[in-house]
Amino acid sequence: QVQLVESGGGLVQPGGSLRLSCAASGFTFSRYTMGWYRQAPGKERELVARIGSAGGIINYADSVKGRFTISRDNAKNTVYLQMNSLKPEDTAVYFCHAPARISDPWGQGTQVTVSS
Repeated sequence: QVQLVESGGGLVQPGGSLRLSCAASGFTFSRYTMGWYRQAPGKERELVARIGSAGGIINYADSVKGRFTISRDNAKNTVYLQMNSLKPEDTAVYFCHAPARISDPWGQGTQVTVSS
């Protein structure tokens, strides 16, 4: 049974930082590209970053490029998102998922709120 458990969100002031973690289980994590997504109120879910199975290929949405860093630890079946220079528009629920595993359930996500 596939499980994705996100953690690390919270309330942070503009310009602050957070590090999100996502622990995956129920599939061979090391074989799959992983992505971090976010969904803000009233908006569609969007992909903000993804990392190849071995960590060598990384892509970012233009809106987070230069501020966010995705990484993974295949020994721990975990993917991370380091978020720096946070802006109010980064406020959203953040999820991880394997883009190729479209039928897998989504986790509950972790709420990130950027506000003064």
